[in-house]
Amino acid sequence: MDAVKKIAEAVLYEGYILWPYRRSSTKNQQRWTFGGVYPRAYSEARGEDDPWIMQTQCLVVGDEEPTIEVKVRFLHVVERKVGRYAGVGSRESGAGETGEWTATGHLEFVDELRIGEGRYLSWDEATEREEAVGRLNLSELLGSPRRVEIDVPGGSGEEPLVEPSGEAVGAVVREWRSLRGAVEVEAEPSREGTFKVTVRITNTTPWGGEEREAVLKQTFVSSHTALEVEGGEFVSLMDPPEELREAAQECENIKTWPVLVGEEGDRSMMLSSPIILYDYPQIAPESPGDLFDGTEIDQLLVLNVMTLTDEEKQEMRASDPRAREILERCESMSPEDLMKLHGTFRDFRMLRE
Repeated sequence: MDAVKKIAEAVLYEGYILWPYRRSSTKNQQRWTFGGVYPRAYSEARGEDDPWIMQTQCLVVGDEEPTIEVKVRFLHVVERKVGRYAGVGSRESGAGETGEWTATGHLEFVDELRIGEGRYLSWDEATEREEAVGRLNLSELLGSPRRVEIDVPGGSGEEPLVEPSGEAVGAVVREWRSLRGAVEVEAEPSREGTFKVTVRITNTTPWGGEEREAVLKQTFVSSHTALEVEGGEFVSLMDPPEELREAAQECENIKTWPVLVGEEGDRSMMLSSPIILYDYPQIAPESPGDLFDGTEIDQLLVLNVMTLTDEEKQEMRASDPRAREILERCESMSPEDLMKLHGTFRDFRMLRE
């Protein structure tokens, strides 16, 4: 399951932020480009490029009573704003190091704020969302689909920015907008002992006529579906058995591609990804961790990070908490860790045996 989770995490954060991992980079001016499920009214006004539906269809073979568990995951864009107080802020009297903070004066939002050696930038982040449909008996889904509502209320949070003296001089404010939609799961007989399973994700969040940049805050970003079956097996849609080839070709997948995941030969798990993968995708064990760009070589990305100037590294730290994690990981790598990224030989015949 750890290997499957790593693949799902890689899909969730692919393209989240790209080298050189800084807000000012041209590459990072347009983000959230994979797996978007947009508000229906916006999508219908724009056309097929920004869909409001993502649909997975796959085949399950099972003679008894197979059950299926469905989870949908996506990112919810969060607006991060940096502000400074026009008045004076201070820690609550007697609160101690972990006490509450109070501030007086008006919070004025700025593009950038420096406090001591710290640098804080206004930019968008994202938080993970998950909708679990639960374990369902496929025979009970025949003619009776299961529907789970997606209803995420809008909200905000505030993080004080404090001088070493204890004075609260500003704050990081994170705001997220509401999301509404649904996950629907249904099944139909395909042939004897075979079910066609459909998982449909829809976004019905109201749209107020905003442009794409604002609409992204009400979009299910990097959406993907994880499926697990008991009492049956999934059928590879890339390489189905001859007797199920026609049924596999009839599966209609919209903006997503389901593949088998886990140990090779295991047919109990499937990941439906907005990025085209092959059956049983793997992350190289030599990889130092998430770099958010599966099209690049890890070694090159790590070496490029290590050659950034001090000013560039400072901006990388301030651009995003996950970018800061990448920087700290790269800087802590030993020469032995770097050599592991240089290349390796594997005998895949032995691995299959």
